[in-house]
Amino acid sequence: MEAHVAHVNEEENEDPGAAPYGNFINYYSFNPPENRLSLIPETLLENIGLGSERVLILDVGCNSGDLSVALYKHLLHDEASGSDFPQREVYLLGFDLDQDLILRAQNSNPFPQNIQFIPLDITDDAKSQAVLESYVGKFGCLRFHLCTCFAVTMWVHLNHGDAAFLSLLSKLASLCEYLLLEAQPWKCYRSAARRLRKLGRSDFDHFKTLEIRGDMAAHAREHLENQCSMELVQSFGNTTWDRSLLLFKRR
Repeated sequence: MEAHVAHVNEEENEDPGAAPYGNFINYYSFNPPENRLSLIPETLLENIGLGSERVLILDVGCNSGDLSVALYKHLLHDEASGSDFPQREVYLLGFDLDQDLILRAQNSNPFPQNIQFIPLDITDDAKSQAVLESYVGKFGCLRFHLCTCFAVTMWVHLNHGDAAFLSLLSKLASLCEYLLLEAQPWKCYRSAARRLRKLGRSDFDHFKTLEIRGDMAAHAREHLENQCSMELVQSFGNTTWDRSLLLFKRR
């Protein structure tokens, strides 16, 4: 469902091709995991009090799983790279609506005992709720300890409208204790719409009627803090594509 090239004329270079839901093939060849991981401390789990217990991580819109696996290893300080059995109990569930991308993720998964990839659409409320509740329930938990959502919000917003954008944020907040969010800035919306038009495809159904515009990270923060009982605890700065990484905590 998601999305390193030098930050030169980003609007023309990022996310090449047509993928109306952000499900780009070979996405990580032009936006490799290091773009985000360079900003996220390896000690993140310890920093938020999750260093010595079982940790459940959810990656929303995992694409082909490259970033999911890299994040898993990053948060384990690469201890997983030399062993099939990491010293800490960290389990990651990644999902995406594109079944072909999920198949690629499953086939290349180096840690199937700790990482699982499944096809799932976050906007399918009933099914996604049931699947995710079942997953955490297997561990005797009510929700994930950490949820990551990298460059997904725009695609839900463009394809389903303002209400769906806010609903997505509310759902993410309900699923986890901590939320690491990367919301695409408004210029990415314009770029995505322009790419479709250049390829002779119809515009996104909701693009011209969206009322939530401008500083999308600020809009997301406002909703999460005012409507979802979450609070911003840290900003990790901006990626090379000028997208902020924001960490929220359940109050």
